[in-house]
Amino acid sequence: MKATGVVRRIDDLGRIVIPKEIRKVLRIKEGDPLEIFTDKEGEVILKKYSPIGELSEFASGYAETLSKTTGHIACITDKDTVIAVSGTSKKEFLEQDLSQELEQLMDDKEVYISKENNEVAIPVTKNENNERKLNSQVVYPIIAQGDVIGSVILLSKDQKTKMGETEQKVVESAAGFLGSQMDI
Repeated sequence: MKATGVVRRIDDLGRIVIPKEIRKVLRIKEGDPLEIFTDKEGEVILKKYSPIGELSEFASGYAETLSKTTGHIACITDKDTVIAVSGTSKKEFLEQDLSQELEQLMDDKEVYISKENNEVAIPVTKNENNERKLNSQVVYPIIAQGDVIGSVILLSKDQKTKMGETEQKVVESAAGFLGSQMDI
């Protein structure tokens, strides 16, 4: 655990303020849920809560099925990171922070389909450089109780592949199913 040197007092309602710098680094916004853990040494640990993260094992299996069925790379994300990937090297995507473009798509509850070969795919992670290896994709938000909690993404490495209605319906079904699992 890393010390920050910041000390805060608990107010009369039992609240503490998480410093702005820490919230910025950890990408914690107003209204974001936090999980609270304690350990034997009396430490209190706050962790950003990811509802879809609870389904990460299930999401991995679903991504694998999507990849095998479509022949494309399948990624499932929460609001911050890629939680499941199949059809490519996991280290390229798994547990990587999402790109601003993808976060914006989710915030806007937008579906994205790159249909033409000349239309490059949006970056999935922050670490992707401008040398695009993937040129066609479908992105669909996972919505639970009216809020976006992640996304399902299909990507293709084949330059000739055009994502169409079939891929959109497959990704839409996956996102709908995962969202419904959170409502249970």
